Amino acid sequence: MMMNQITLTVRDYGDAVEFYTRLGLLQIVATDHGYARFETETGETLSISTDPAAAPSNATVYFEVPDVAQKVTGLRAAGLDVAAPPERKRWLWTEAYLHDPSGNRICIFHAGTNRRFPPWRLDGRRQ
Repeated sequence: MMMNQITLTVRDYGDAVEFYTRLGLLQIVATDHGYARFETETGETLSISTDPAAAPSNATVYFEVPDVAQKVTGLRAAGLDVAAPPERKRWLWTEAYLHDPSGNRICIFHAGTNRRFPPWRLDGRRQ
């Protein structure tokens, strides 16, 4: 099984498209009924679907980058508000957080091999 994409519900289509474009995603689909799809540099996809009455999701969408501090600097330069600056976490990831205009939580992180192979992995595999 392979996870294909995530679709987030957003309140304002234009604000969301602008946000995800500034985040660094390439918009590859636009419809006249409030749906858009974006692609990362490595080909993963994220979609948005518009519902003006939508509440923010309780999920967090994670985007891995090689250098979180550098990415955060670029996001701030692009006019995005970073709610929590880069911080090294006890689970060996560096994370920074922001929210899209609808309140959906976004994490910019770097985990490297610790994402799949943390020291506490249940089957003990190291790679």
